[in-house]
Amino acid sequence: MPRLTTHKNSFTSGEISPRLLGRGDLSAYENGAAKLRNVFIQPTGGVNRRQGFRYTDTAKGQGRLVAFEFNTEQVYLLVFTDLFVDAYRDGVKVASFATPWTEAQIKQLVWVQSADTLLVVHPDIAPKKITRTSDSNWTVTDWSFIEKDGRIYQPHHKFADDDITMTPSATTGTITLTASVDVFVAGHVGVRFRLENKEVEITTYTSATQAQALVKETLVSTAVTKDWEEQSFSSIRGWPASLNFHQDRMVIGGSRDLPNRLWLSKSADLFNFDLGTGLDDEAIEFAILSDQVNAIRAVFSGRHLQVFTSGAEWMVTGDPLTPGNLQLRRQTRIGSPTDRTVPPRDVDGATLFVPRNGPELREFLFADVEQAYQATDLATLAQHLIDAPVDQDFDSTKRLLFMVMANGDMATVTIFRSEQVTAWSLQQTAGAFLSFAVVGNTPYVLVSRAGGVFIETLEEGLNVDSGLTGTNATPQSTWTGLDHLEGETVAVLADGAEHANLIVSGGTVTLNEPALAVEIGLPFTHTVEPLPAAIQTARGSSQGGRIRPVSITLRLLDTAVLRLDTGRGFTEVPFKTFGNALLDQAPQLFTGDKTVRALGWRKDGTEPLWRIEQSTPLPFTLLSVTTEINING
Repeated sequence: MPRLTTHKNSFTSGEISPRLLGRGDLSAYENGAAKLRNVFIQPTGGVNRRQGFRYTDTAKGQGRLVAFEFNTEQVYLLVFTDLFVDAYRDGVKVASFATPWTEAQIKQLVWVQSADTLLVVHPDIAPKKITRTSDSNWTVTDWSFIEKDGRIYQPHHKFADDDITMTPSATTGTITLTASVDVFVAGHVGVRFRLENKEVEITTYTSATQAQALVKETLVSTAVTKDWEEQSFSSIRGWPASLNFHQDRMVIGGSRDLPNRLWLSKSADLFNFDLGTGLDDEAIEFAILSDQVNAIRAVFSGRHLQVFTSGAEWMVTGDPLTPGNLQLRRQTRIGSPTDRTVPPRDVDGATLFVPRNGPELREFLFADVEQAYQATDLATLAQHLIDAPVDQDFDSTKRLLFMVMANGDMATVTIFRSEQVTAWSLQQTAGAFLSFAVVGNTPYVLVSRAGGVFIETLEEGLNVDSGLTGTNATPQSTWTGLDHLEGETVAVLADGAEHANLIVSGGTVTLNEPALAVEIGLPFTHTVEPLPAAIQTARGSSQGGRIRPVSITLRLLDTAVLRLDTGRGFTEVPFKTFGNALLDQAPQLFTGDKTVRALGWRKDGTEPLWRIEQSTPLPFTLLSVTTEINING
């Protein structure tokens, strides 16, 4: 009966899919776990109980979070809800203003910031500029393309067949336009047309083949012409679907009726799309044509201009980009979602994007050897954690990518490419996560709970969700201000020690004993469960055989409570430094090794040797685990 000692020094492969329970030969199996819930995986290998979420405010409803960073000192959180935006600075609401986007449309919004202005587009709403002039003064206006000498330098396109003609009745003043087939609709009033590159504005709809127009630039002639087009973006043809900035140009990617087309503004002139004669600094326009549908879903400025479409990923090259040297090359055939917008995020030079099909997270990264982009799936080992992601953002301070799922869970991915770390864990709360954004260095979530939709911040040192803290100069038993948790059972820390759970009534809780300081909020449970043992010996693998754990030694860091199951049910392991396992006083934090004896043979090869699970709102960090076992007894 050989006795072996195994060492688990790292969790840097994260939570592993149950489909890989038979792959004990993988290095990812050695560094992975069966469950990592409500913990963050450190790039160095350990896991810690995640921080709690502090309650900031109650939102008007479901929506989306957007970061607005004017400078290092003026950083705002914008909360988009049905027909409204609320602006917060340092957790305090400073403004609220009306917008045209409904709750249903918010999931398709795309935005990019330029100085004190946020440009926002949706294919069914005229593009807007949200401009900040002070904390409390925000305006929402339509885009204004450059206008000069009666001409608006906006994109134009002929939506009709090439053979369809247009005839003007005169070259100046108010004229009648006559089309050879049905072209006009009532919504064309106010839309600009160009005849032989001269501009008119439709003033009156007469019929499907005839409309009145005001000449803005003297027309070339009154002859019948096939050379005509109308403005590309309008209520008739739809509005831009995505945008970004690249090489000092504004890039518009697709629209409702021109989904596969790209427009790049003049260099250093963001609202001027004058194609001119193709000079180096003039605007650029082209369509993505291939053997598949390529509705543009996102444009991203990285090493090159990256274009994410519904069917493939492309790169646009040119250094600098000019009408004469631009090249478009398809790189991969993955595709992006069409029913929602999940913004691509840059992580150490790679662009992470959510694919259209399958539980995946793709890393779009340029390979110097091949001089092309590759799209590696970062979720191959953890596909079970992904459920139609709806939002994502990267917290560079914690090295964590947060992904909000359609089912209300939120996955976190610890990414450290230089150390080859890609580790998944899952965050769950009493409610459903809706959106996530990092504003400055502060992570915010929008979360739906029993009491409404809340704005909350992930806060270091906080141990509960939707939590609040309070202090008082003299001890007190009654603590108020908890209206958002009315009727909820809350966890309480009183002067740093765990208190029995209480129910909020009238926005108030009453402690058993007075306290100077409290932390109150919704409890959450963290779980660490290893994969079944798969030990390679001279006689073969232990996988599938009988195993008896003898002892388990856990190396802990700054840990207050350890609740462990080694096969006989959960018990709270006391630390000598506490003096009292019931924690009736503020606990000391333990750092060191804790050895727990274990009994019983494990006949089921899929059964873990131990499991940690606890809701106690106190710190916990696990660095490594050493297990002494007997096998094949």
